[in-house]
Amino acid sequence: MTPRPASAPVPASRRQLLVGGAAALGGLVVSGAAAQPAAAVTRSGAPSLVHGPDHHHAWDPRAVRRWAADTWRSLVAMTDERTGLPADNITESLAAGDRSGYTSPTNIGGYLWSAVVARELGIITPGEATRRVRRTLSTLLRMEHHEPSGMYFNWYDETSGAVLTTWPDSGDPVQPFVSSVDSGWLGAALMVVREAVPGARRDADRLFSRMRWDVFYDPAGPRPGGLMHGGFYVTEPADTSGVTKGNHLGVGDDVWLTNHHYDTAVSETRITSYLGILTGQVPAKHWFASWRTFPATCDWSWHEMQPVGETRTYLGLDVYEGAYTYRGMHVVPGWGGSMFEELMPDVFVPEARWAPRSWGRNHPLHVRAQREHGLLEAKYGYWGFSPSSNPAGGYREYGVDALGLNPDGYCSDQESTNYDPGFGTCREATNPNPTFGDGVVTPHAAFLAMMHEPREAFANLSGIEKELGAYGRGGFFDAVAVRSGTIARRYLSLDQAMVMGAVGNVLCRDVIRKAFSTRAVEKRLRPVIGIEEFGAGVA
Repeated sequence: MTPRPASAPVPASRRQLLVGGAAALGGLVVSGAAAQPAAAVTRSGAPSLVHGPDHHHAWDPRAVRRWAADTWRSLVAMTDERTGLPADNITESLAAGDRSGYTSPTNIGGYLWSAVVARELGIITPGEATRRVRRTLSTLLRMEHHEPSGMYFNWYDETSGAVLTTWPDSGDPVQPFVSSVDSGWLGAALMVVREAVPGARRDADRLFSRMRWDVFYDPAGPRPGGLMHGGFYVTEPADTSGVTKGNHLGVGDDVWLTNHHYDTAVSETRITSYLGILTGQVPAKHWFASWRTFPATCDWSWHEMQPVGETRTYLGLDVYEGAYTYRGMHVVPGWGGSMFEELMPDVFVPEARWAPRSWGRNHPLHVRAQREHGLLEAKYGYWGFSPSSNPAGGYREYGVDALGLNPDGYCSDQESTNYDPGFGTCREATNPNPTFGDGVVTPHAAFLAMMHEPREAFANLSGIEKELGAYGRGGFFDAVAVRSGTIARRYLSLDQAMVMGAVGNVLCRDVIRKAFSTRAVEKRLRPVIGIEEFGAGVA
């Protein structure tokens, strides 16, 4: 097999470093029975089961509001009252003493947009929302950061806002790092606040306006059009084998940039690309530099399966519009096949509407593929697969292996069952029809899917709450292994914030999308993503 290219993505910092946090606890639950299923039609036009062979729960917006109110309770419990910074995670106790002891720009951003949704749902008053947001922004304004770019480091003490230099639980050293994707989620949140919270607009604009997205942009490669670095260190790391000293801004001291770049389109990291393009700091052609799939040729036969598609040209760049074939669908894969790779940026940008021939095809097909994997292929009875707490302890990447370029997969079960359909005539299949084990579903994945399949997602979540019992005072627990009944009994602030963002769009008329995607943003971004045609569709 051809080795994975140097430009291929590595796991985002959220997934890398959460493993260093608190461990998840397990528990047993008892399942119950419900009524017969009802048929439904997805937005892609394909018939589907709304839940599974033994369950049916009718759409109920009041239940979704209750879920959101409980989710907000967990976010409040994670947040330090003085700094307004949310901890990365907390146990089911929701006690302040059980907070993780660290936070990140992504966590902070998630809390900010969640406050907007809580206000819109009537969970908190407009005055409380403004006070909470302003407290957080005030802390951000005094926190240490990389001044030439305006970007924040990856880990802080949520009780003081100080840069984290040692892990709270182990005492191991932490070297300050600026992550492009974590910066992206904070930037997105500041844009939302700037439009949606008038009383905090000035501070949000001050913070966002100083952010330089071109600090991550590498115009020289390794793909035509240029890619985003994973991030950079401001001081030389102990191991310099994966970094290069440089400076894309031309001001300030040189930094140590990661040699890895984010190079797949179906990735949560595209939010950083959007911000660079919409601010005019990164050229539009950058959007077409990333892979839709890797090539279909035998010298690339290491990736999951042989794609189908054709090459099209946009803004002078040739793009192979490849797609994977799964259960009668052509789907453009992510690196791991997880829901948040596909849909988290869609919380902010109305991708399906602005890009109907690309995201407008892929989003509903990805959701349908995840649902069919859980219900029909693996027969878990539930669905929604995304990186989350591991019910057995720690943190792990979950996904649908067939929807990811990674040949080792983000697997959907605890056994890491690998799907291998081969690569045409280049590589023989080793496991084209696997038998799956103890599947792990992640509620935040189903909430993201609610933006495209609201009734199917609601029925799925109702079953997770009522039959699997994966629910506490702070809303849905982070993950549950469906066959053993083992639950990851903790709450992660980012995953809870994804729940809030998706609910805000579903119940509050796209409140997060409208705040982010202003007319100025649409003018810059829609013409870029709107011209593309993915290879996604019915096989």
